[in-house]
Amino acid sequence: MLFLGVPLWPLAVVAATLDLMSADEWRAQFAREVDHRLEVPTADQARYVALLKQALADANLTDTLAQTLLLVDRSPQVQAAFVILHTEQDAWSFIGATAVSTGKVGSYNHFLTPLGVFPHTLENPDFRSEGTLNDNHIRGYGQRGMRVFDFGWQQAQRGWGTGAISQMRLQMHATDPDVLEARLGNVASEGCIRIPATLNVFLDSHGLLDVVYEQAVKDGRHLWVLQADRDIIEWPGQYMVIVDSLTEVRPVWSPAPKP
Repeated sequence: MLFLGVPLWPLAVVAATLDLMSADEWRAQFAREVDHRLEVPTADQARYVALLKQALADANLTDTLAQTLLLVDRSPQVQAAFVILHTEQDAWSFIGATAVSTGKVGSYNHFLTPLGVFPHTLENPDFRSEGTLNDNHIRGYGQRGMRVFDFGWQQAQRGWGTGAISQMRLQMHATDPDVLEARLGNVASEGCIRIPATLNVFLDSHGLLDVVYEQAVKDGRHLWVLQADRDIIEWPGQYMVIVDSLTEVRPVWSPAPKP
């Protein structure tokens, strides 16, 4: 099976049946392990589930097996990521939400973060941050050891010049803990998705988007990027979905970071 030209693996490989108690336990674990959290009201949760379902339908993606998805709202008035579980019974459960930063247009080599459904596969292997400082004394990928989730080359709108469409490397990664992480919640990146270090660790250590990686391990491959002590969620997935809610007024539950 192909999706956007990328081979997909059956999610049934490591999927399990979801029950309410297990979802509650993972929700509590998210609350314990992840900071920069956003408390999304029930009505807004339903709205984002609808946006997620529409994005999946637009991509002709009809997987009905239990899986975890990461939804990102690139709206400048929101700038948030949502971890959502989908069950085989077509039920949806919020696990948690955090502030993020997506592409800030107006400068050279800055892209508007692209919309769509992006599979996390071994076609574009992840790697880990070396924690080195760039010319601006910034750790662009965060502290040493942070995982960089790589979604490959994607078509995106340039944030400079005429706004033409060209290629950018779409990644999701932590950011500088001393300078930039406090600014999450505002558009700020060159087009990638910056996330809190704690969300990076949560996704990494529990394999929320690693169904393809875990299948490769079951098939006998050694993947150095995977940690030996990971505690995998029962319903790993492979999709990061980026939407724009077109929110015009920043909601109370997603406040702008302090200047």
